[in-house]
Amino acid sequence: MSIPPTTRPIWHAIAWIFLLGVVSLAQPPSVPSDFVSQERNPVDLVRKAVHNEINTSANAHFMFRGTKTTPKGSTTKIYIETSEGTAGLTISYDGKPLTPEQRRAEQARLERFIKNPEELRKKRAQEHEDAERTTRIVRALPDAFLYEYAGEEMGSPGIGRVGDPLVKLKFRPNPKYQPPSRVEEVLTGMQGDVLVDAVRYRIASIDGTLFKQVGFGWGILGHLDRGGHFIVHQQEVDDNSWEISRMTVNFTGKILLFKNLLIQSTELFSDFKPVSPDLTFAQALELLRKEEAAWAESPPAGTLTQKPAGTFAQKQ
Repeated sequence: MSIPPTTRPIWHAIAWIFLLGVVSLAQPPSVPSDFVSQERNPVDLVRKAVHNEINTSANAHFMFRGTKTTPKGSTTKIYIETSEGTAGLTISYDGKPLTPEQRRAEQARLERFIKNPEELRKKRAQEHEDAERTTRIVRALPDAFLYEYAGEEMGSPGIGRVGDPLVKLKFRPNPKYQPPSRVEEVLTGMQGDVLVDAVRYRIASIDGTLFKQVGFGWGILGHLDRGGHFIVHQQEVDDNSWEISRMTVNFTGKILLFKNLLIQSTELFSDFKPVSPDLTFAQALELLRKEEAAWAESPPAGTLTQKPAGTFAQKQ
């Protein structure tokens, strides 16, 4: 199960709860006719999609670009997924290349993972812990909500597989659901829509709103206010893999019961390119340096530096 590796403070409490895996099954693009024509419980579709998301192993690794925009401006990073952890390098602020001082600071930040293996171990452990929490939330989706059929939409750029039909389901809390821990408690205050690929059993989009104040745990006491809103989109990036394409979050609340919390951000992920599954973290850093240097010399209009088709070479 692959989680977009952006760095965020408390908003993994919401945004990460619906970030799903990366591997799909290639099948003919059509919604099963019996989904609407027969009395089929929509939760069955959700349960199959969740089972597929959790149990499909994620062998594919990618290099991609992410741009996070907040009221303070935008930050663009290049990411590379490896089995040792996800490497990320900032390449611009507000669309402008880093200054020489900023580049040196960013390089030094990454070098500490190579010079100090314990730092890399901690990073990998944190990513694993975040993934485990997300899995717990995803596993709870079929039971935490009640679903009803709300029509169909076509997959579009950034949402599902372009041109393929998606089943739209409305969801609201299941009054019989009892959260097993504070991790899942946030689900009791959410309602919204979900788009599901009913052939591949992939979740292409979730648009949710908090209709009441909810608390969050994970060792941090606080709450999120009513009216908070989030959107998560997932797309097919090649014939075998799906990745997160967009996350938008808008929440207010409190941390530690007294500190105000304001979260407003949109993250867009694009330019996915496969890399070798055997790529090491150190080799990923070398690739990132080359991409950053090329970007600084000539910032591309909308894509990363072009590479030959196929998988990035492991050896540099």
